Amino acid sequence: MTIMRIIIPRLVMLFFVVFGVAVITFIISHLIPGDPARMIAGDRASAETLMSVRRDLGLDRPVWDQFTIYVSNLLHGDLGTSLRTRRSVAGDIATFLPATMELGAISLILAIVIGIPLGVASAIYKDGPIDQVARTISVCGISMPVFWFALVLVLLFYAKLHILPGSGRIDMGIALPTRVTGFFLIDSLLEGRMDAFWSSVRHLILPSFVLAFANLGVITRQIRASMLDVLEEDYIRTARASGLRRRVIIFNHALRNALIPSITLLGLALGDLLYGAVLTETVFAWPGMGTYVVTSIQTLDFPAIMGFTVVASIGYVLINLVVDIAYMFADPQIREIG
Repeated sequence: MTIMRIIIPRLVMLFFVVFGVAVITFIISHLIPGDPARMIAGDRASAETLMSVRRDLGLDRPVWDQFTIYVSNLLHGDLGTSLRTRRSVAGDIATFLPATMELGAISLILAIVIGIPLGVASAIYKDGPIDQVARTISVCGISMPVFWFALVLVLLFYAKLHILPGSGRIDMGIALPTRVTGFFLIDSLLEGRMDAFWSSVRHLILPSFVLAFANLGVITRQIRASMLDVLEEDYIRTARASGLRRRVIIFNHALRNALIPSITLLGLALGDLLYGAVLTETVFAWPGMGTYVVTSIQTLDFPAIMGFTVVASIGYVLINLVVDIAYMFADPQIREIG
């Protein structure tokens, strides 16, 4: 019952968020200088050709009629037709989204697996060499621009050392695995294609590490701060006085409570991955949503831009919903309050 009290208002809010995003992106798309019909027809197209393209795209109709049609289609799950690819935007998103999700999932796992132990060690050995290293990594991760860090890694590991690929999801000489989930790692394993699997792993290393690095710094800092607070609590002193082993105190008592305030941070980190993916995918020519939306912006493909924005807004709301539910299960006090 408590869970439903969280889910139902969020689903209602989801409707208003999506509607608000649709209105704002539609207005902005019509305020941006530029003519999508000219982009499609070319600079040397005649006036008759331009008029024909505008008529085909529905751009010759009044703005209000265009907005009404867009919202009506949106309510039926239709995100429109891409001006550039001439396919449905929903179909394009379904094609490109798995690549972004695979990159984001690996990046989030890296940030958690490295960031949490680093934050714990930093708090336990406060002001020691480990703490100094962890704090340096954290500051670098938070302050270093994603695109600059990506270019440095490409220059070092691809252009100079030649040990890792600098672009794409898989080597050109290797056939793509049969699409089942859209995740190359999973699909290649399902097909028993180890050549495709290892090639996909090698292509994931650089972009996933770049994308994970910023969130790694945030997670490390948050875990360190939470652990320092928890280690000063009375029940930790009591546990020490009772003779419990240090490992039990840290992992069974301190870390468990220090992770609770970090759940919200992990949710925000997951949302930030979508933003970071746009820059990372552009640098590494990763065929995901980031590349799709950047190309759409360059060609004034407004339906694709609006479709991406709507899907991204739905993703943010759902992530926040999952975070709230996870927070409620992690903290009994919140579960009792509702």
